[in-house]
Amino acid sequence: MVKKQRLVVIGGVAAGASAAAKAKRTNPESEVILLERGPFISYGSCGMPALVAGMIPSADELIARDPQEFARRGVEVRTQHQVMEVDAENKRVLVAELTAGREYSLAYDDLVIAMGADAIRPKLPGLDLDGVFVLRTLADGLAISEALKTHRPRSVAVIGAGYVGLLMAAAFRAHDLPVTVVEMAPQVMVNLDEDMSMLVLDEVRSHGVRVLLNDKLVRCEGRNRVEKVVTESEEIPADLVLLAIGVRPNTRLAQEAGVQLGAGGAIAVDKHMRTNVAGIYAAGDCAEAVLQVTGDKVYIPLGTTANKQGRVAGANVAGMDCTFEGIAGTAATKVFGLEVARTGLTEREAVTKGFSVHTSRITAKDRSGYYPGASRLDVKLVIDAGGRRLLGGQLIGASGAVKRVDVLAAAIYAQMTVDDLTHFDYSYTPSAASVWDATLIAANVTSRCK
Repeated sequence: MVKKQRLVVIGGVAAGASAAAKAKRTNPESEVILLERGPFISYGSCGMPALVAGMIPSADELIARDPQEFARRGVEVRTQHQVMEVDAENKRVLVAELTAGREYSLAYDDLVIAMGADAIRPKLPGLDLDGVFVLRTLADGLAISEALKTHRPRSVAVIGAGYVGLLMAAAFRAHDLPVTVVEMAPQVMVNLDEDMSMLVLDEVRSHGVRVLLNDKLVRCEGRNRVEKVVTESEEIPADLVLLAIGVRPNTRLAQEAGVQLGAGGAIAVDKHMRTNVAGIYAAGDCAEAVLQVTGDKVYIPLGTTANKQGRVAGANVAGMDCTFEGIAGTAATKVFGLEVARTGLTEREAVTKGFSVHTSRITAKDRSGYYPGASRLDVKLVIDAGGRRLLGGQLIGASGAVKRVDVLAAAIYAQMTVDDLTHFDYSYTPSAASVWDATLIAANVTSRCK
């Protein structure tokens, strides 16, 4: 009797769920076991601020597939099973079944590590007090929602002004809570250029959020429960605190198993998502990627990347020959009433990478100016002044920014010049776009600068 090929996947959210589903679909004869340390799998992490805000009525809405659906597809899911050790030499993992309080050994033929990333919790006094949260898992989101209902906080402090921090500031304002955001950098959203981030800052402040820039958390204080945060400049009353200062890849098990690390301390992988250890793949927020603009290895954890990497890993485990060609650095969000999108390199990043840079920034309308609802759309393009290749773009507006950035991402992937962009045949209808699209106007302005 031929032994079934067994794939074990560690991590069941984006990359892990995608890897398990693709592997089983490609090779139905394989045995696929998905191990997840938390109680939930395959959910939309990016929807959690909307859940906290009350825009989404139930956490069930965020779950794409539950364990029962995976079981119907032939994938065995074991939630609240945490992998404690990877024995790469003998191809076994040591698993703790958290609800039963027991451990067992599980053999594998191939292993996909998709353990994601953990929220950074600095070693500062008072961060272990009740009322101090991070937002990384669905369980985190539910805990924050529960705290809003049961404790009824009077004021909130958010530490960090990136995507998560600002989205959660908006979520807390939806509950009519006073919110203070503390950011150690001189701007919000450091993945934008400063001139574009100012638009976001103005929007956040216009909705009643107090923002402290160039300030740093020192400690939290309180008796059992947090009562205030202390920064380098002042004391801020807060009985709910959200730490949103970034994430770090969850790589301890991989490193202990002899797997090499790469960019940003993430797991080093090739285009097939293979690590340096035979039979071990990695994908998602614990793995590095190639930045298409420069060819550099980078660590930019995003759900879109995780799903694609997981799919490639699962396909290759099942015998296919698929590659992940990297990322353009595309990301988007909506902060209060503004869509914010970026792709490629910012001006600051391009200069740091050694490019001779030219930029243009224009303000246009997201549709024909005479059409009801037309609103402002700011576009910034970054090009290589020598080769005129498009290096990056940033868009901010009430509508139209998020999907327009996809055009720029496609142009970056194809290594197009800004002059190529001026020839794009865009669709036009007054209700959604002007005859000269905002990105075309920006390209034309940039194209004149030869």
